[in-house]
Amino acid sequence: MVALNFNTEYTATKEFEKVLLFRDDKYFSNYAKFFKETSLMQQLTVFTTGGTIDKVYFDAASEFQVGHPVVEELLTKMNVSFDVKVKQIMRIDSLDMTDEHRKIIQCAVRDDNCANILITHGTDGMVETANALNQIKGKKIVLTGALQPAAFADNDAVFNIGCAVAAIQLIQDGVYIAMNGQIFAADNVIKNRSKNRFESIL
Repeated sequence: MVALNFNTEYTATKEFEKVLLFRDDKYFSNYAKFFKETSLMQQLTVFTTGGTIDKVYFDAASEFQVGHPVVEELLTKMNVSFDVKVKQIMRIDSLDMTDEHRKIIQCAVRDDNCANILITHGTDGMVETANALNQIKGKKIVLTGALQPAAFADNDAVFNIGCAVAAIQLIQDGVYIAMNGQIFAADNVIKNRSKNRFESIL
């Protein structure tokens, strides 16, 4: 059986595992009821802040700079069936992000009317920003990014954005990070720089 690893306390995963293991009508019924009662996402606001995901070649010396946000084009190509609003807050490397930058992100998320929020962000400062957003209530907030620029043929950007969009439709209100095929709670994740991946703390 394929392990379902969302790294949250999301109960639907446990229900689904019971369905697979026992094939019990009760669990089939409960799982179907859950999805019937869960309304489809109608709107998503995407805030872009820069980071590796948006980096492009700058000159012949192979220097990089943060370019135009790629997420809008990616979601358009995927022909998603919900309304998407993309808002660029800033265009910086997350290593250069300060507390003042995070306050700007916090205000933008808090003041937006949409309850479903996706933030593209540099991976080095992503955990700090996620924790800065933890005080916002009543919204589903997912941060994601890439370890390779989306402009590269061999990149993780499309995969991570897809995971993040799917997660928003399944998680409870709160702040999460979608990286490396997993969904981490904001207060239970670190970036393992030696392995170049995100991992849970516990």
